[in-house]
Amino acid sequence: MKLKLPNLSFQKYLPGCSLLALPLASLFLAAGCSPKVTSQPPQAPVVTIAPVEQQEIVEWNEFTGYTDAIEKVEVRPRVSGHIRAVRFQSGQMVKKGDVLFEIDPRWHKADFDRRQAEYSQAKVHLENAEREAKRTAQLLTNKAISTEEADARQARFLEAQAALLGAEAARDSAKLDLEFTEIRSPINGRVSRALLTEGNYASGVAGTTTLLTTIVSVDPIHVYADVDENSLLKFNKIAQSQKVTSGEQPKIPVQLQLADEEGYPHEGYIESFDNRVDPATGSILLRAIFPNTDTRIVPGLFARIRIPGSEKHTALLIDERAIGTDQAQKFVFTITSTNTVAYRPITLGPSFNGKRIVRNGLQAGEQVVVNGLQRVRPGSPVNAQPAGATNASPSAEVAQH
Repeated sequence: MKLKLPNLSFQKYLPGCSLLALPLASLFLAAGCSPKVTSQPPQAPVVTIAPVEQQEIVEWNEFTGYTDAIEKVEVRPRVSGHIRAVRFQSGQMVKKGDVLFEIDPRWHKADFDRRQAEYSQAKVHLENAEREAKRTAQLLTNKAISTEEADARQARFLEAQAALLGAEAARDSAKLDLEFTEIRSPINGRVSRALLTEGNYASGVAGTTTLLTTIVSVDPIHVYADVDENSLLKFNKIAQSQKVTSGEQPKIPVQLQLADEEGYPHEGYIESFDNRVDPATGSILLRAIFPNTDTRIVPGLFARIRIPGSEKHTALLIDERAIGTDQAQKFVFTITSTNTVAYRPITLGPSFNGKRIVRNGLQAGEQVVVNGLQRVRPGSPVNAQPAGATNASPSAEVAQH
C-alpha cells in the first residue's frame, strides 16, 4: 500500500520567494560575491618650503646696557641767603645761562656798594701819593725836603698802589657775590624739580652748600654696556682693518633698541672702551654716543645695543622654523629633485633680521622645509607648497598655527 503525500507549496504563503532560496542567497553573499573594493595609496603630507637666501650682511653682537647723560650737574649756591624766586618748572628744558633761582640780593648789594666806596677812596689816596712822589725829586734837588721825607713819600705812593689793588679785589669779589644771587644753568639740558622752594635759606658755605636741583644733558646721550672679551677681540680686529684702510681712527657704528621698540632704530657710534678687562667677569665697559634730538632717550633707561662682529660678507640665511635639533646636531630637511625629503646637518651662526645664518651644510637656492617637519621622514615623498602660497591645503594651514 502506497501513501500519497500532499503536494505542499509555500508559495501561497510567501509569494515570489522560495523558502530554500533565502539561506542559499546568504551563503552566496558570504562566499565573497559582494562588490569588489579597490585600495588607494596614502597621500603625501603637505609641507611648506622656503629657499635658502644669499645676502651681503654684517654680523652683529648684541648686549644689554643702560643710557646715561653726558653731562650731569648738581646746582648749588655760591652765596648764602634766602630763596626769593624759583624761575623754572620741573622737567623743563633749560639753556646755559638761564636763571633758575634768585637769592635775596639786598645784603650782597649793600656789601658791594661798601666795597665800591672803599675802592674809590683808595683811588683818591693813590692819586695824592702819586702827585707827592712826582714832586719829590725836584724838592730834594732844591734841598726843600730831607732824604728821609723823600723816601717816606715814595713809600706812601707804593702803599697807596697796594691799597688800591686790595680795594679793587674786594670790590670785584663783592660784585661776584651779587651776581651769584642769580643762580644760572651751567649747561643745556633738562632740569629736575626744585629741592628748595621760595623763602627757604640756602647755604653757600664751602662743604655745606645746599643742593637746589640737578640738570642732565639730553642730546647727545651715552649708552654703557659690558662686552665680553671674544666680542672685544673681534671688534679690535675690525677697527684695526678699517684704520689701516682709511688711515684715520674709524667711527664704528652701533645700533640701539629701547624696551618698547622693534628692531634697532637708533644709530650711533662707539666712543671708547674702558682701559682694562675686568678679570672677575671677563668683560669690558663700552661707551657709545647716540644723537637724541627728539629727547626720546632718557638717562637711566634699559637698552639693547649691537655692535659689528664681522666685516661685510656674503652669508646664507634660512628661516628659524626650518631648524631641527637631533641631540647636539642641528639639521634641516631639504627637497630633492624627485620631490622627496633629505636630511642635512648644518652649522649655524647668529641671528640676522629674524633669520639664521648658516655657516655650512647648505647652498644658495636650495629649498628647505619650514612647516611640517614632524610629518616627514628622510626619503619620504611630500607635497611641497611655497611659503605664502594661497592654495595651501587646510592641513598645512593648521600646521602653521
